[in-house]
Amino acid sequence: MLNNPAARRFVSGAVDPVARGLLRLHISPDAVTIFGTVAAVTVALVCLPQGWFIAAVLILLFLTLSDLLDGTMARMAGTSGPWGNFLDATLDRLTDGAIFAGVALFGAFHGQPWITAAAALALVTGQVTSYSKARAEAVGATANVGIAERAERLIILAIAVLLTGFGVPYVLPAALWLLGALGLVTIGQRIWTVRKQLKPLSGTGSNG
Repeated sequence: MLNNPAARRFVSGAVDPVARGLLRLHISPDAVTIFGTVAAVTVALVCLPQGWFIAAVLILLFLTLSDLLDGTMARMAGTSGPWGNFLDATLDRLTDGAIFAGVALFGAFHGQPWITAAAALALVTGQVTSYSKARAEAVGATANVGIAERAERLIILAIAVLLTGFGVPYVLPAALWLLGALGLVTIGQRIWTVRKQLKPLSGTGSNG
């Protein structure tokens, strides 16, 4: 994720001592992953519906450090592997859902149904985007395509929420509708990509 060597050194210098300290306290990487998720979900479902947007974005950005911490701790402890990747990916989806749900609740609580509708669309398309990639891999294909993957979705939403917190009008619903549209395009791209890979191998039967 960090391709710049200077950035990697900076982040490593900040994260490594914390990771070593947590390991000395016998705190496991899984515990850090779970704590980060619980904290992020709580912030998303408490701060966002209340409209505390600036605080929510800043706290959630800080909590993204847990994503770096748990991986660093696992490497230091020699326990990195498929289980950690599975847990991270699963709990990331939970955090994503809570963030978009928090924005949807903001719209519901503040009489802005268009925000609720747009957030619901962005939430559904985001989850299906992730599911389509996992499902493709399960049937022996790849779906590493799309114009709106997880990182792009979260960056767009974070910028929109932050600008809204500073009083910029209309940016949040516009960003949410954009995310919903980009999600639909990405789902279509992945379906088409997987179809091209699997269609020559079998029929188009559906197994639910």
